Amino acid sequence: MYDICTIGHITLDKVVTTQSVKFMPGGTSFYFSKAIQNFDLNYTLVTALSSEEAHIVDALRESDIEVHALFSEFTVHFENIYSQNQDHREQNVLHTAASFDVPQMPDINAKVFHLGPLLSDDISVALIKHLASKGEVSLDIQGFLRYVKDKKVYYTDWADKNEAMPYITYLKANEFEMQAVTGTADVEDGAKILAEMGVKEVIITLGSKGSVVYRDGIFHTIPAYEPAAIVDATGCGDTYMAGYLMKRIQGASIQQSGEYGAAMATLNIAVSGPFTHGIEEVEAIINQGSYTPYITSVSAEEK
Repeated sequence: MYDICTIGHITLDKVVTTQSVKFMPGGTSFYFSKAIQNFDLNYTLVTALSSEEAHIVDALRESDIEVHALFSEFTVHFENIYSQNQDHREQNVLHTAASFDVPQMPDINAKVFHLGPLLSDDISVALIKHLASKGEVSLDIQGFLRYVKDKKVYYTDWADKNEAMPYITYLKANEFEMQAVTGTADVEDGAKILAEMGVKEVIITLGSKGSVVYRDGIFHTIPAYEPAAIVDATGCGDTYMAGYLMKRIQGASIQQSGEYGAAMATLNIAVSGPFTHGIEEVEAIINQGSYTPYITSVSAEEK
């Protein structure tokens, strides 16, 4: 029994910022896996990529990350272009990869299955239902809202949301993604709508304004800690969720888990590439950080 099993494509990323242009592996599955590797967790990754990119999986295995690699004719290839405002990016897609469905899945049991689709057809609803029969399902919704036309990434509502949402325990969305699914820009209203669709624990990330978690009618406001520098926001949401789910599995409260994830994301945005820090650095951010909660009209859960 694994604590967490992540399912999603590894990508080839071209990351363009105001400071640099870099080429690196990426995708939810990659950044989540790298963020979790230095912590005491029984973890595995299921991904799909071309044999030409087998060296990426080899490097993950050399870092003691267990990987189940499924064959795909192509590896997903993304281009992420950031302006000075790291909360926004332009994306292009050069290749897509084979989707994940029940017949292709290895026989894995986990407490939490974390799904990281990058595009709308990456993961089937049938697989979501199958995994929910085995453990809790966590979803980063961004990929289900993306489709590719002429190599450009466009956003639309998730067509299968009403069928799939009741099987989701943890759902992460940013403000834009929340609005695309719920039709409202109001964070509190959007979180309530997602919960009414069946999600048990709704996580709305707000970039530099922190995040909000909604469960059982209660809002929990999570800080956005001040980073040492803003270098590259790629993978910060995945890093946040790695910390969040890890702490929830370990029995921490929503507030404690959110703060842990936020501290990890704060460390990650100050460098280019995946998370490489340890427990002491994360705890130092939490202990020394200051913040202004996004929602001040409700009480956060006591630690």
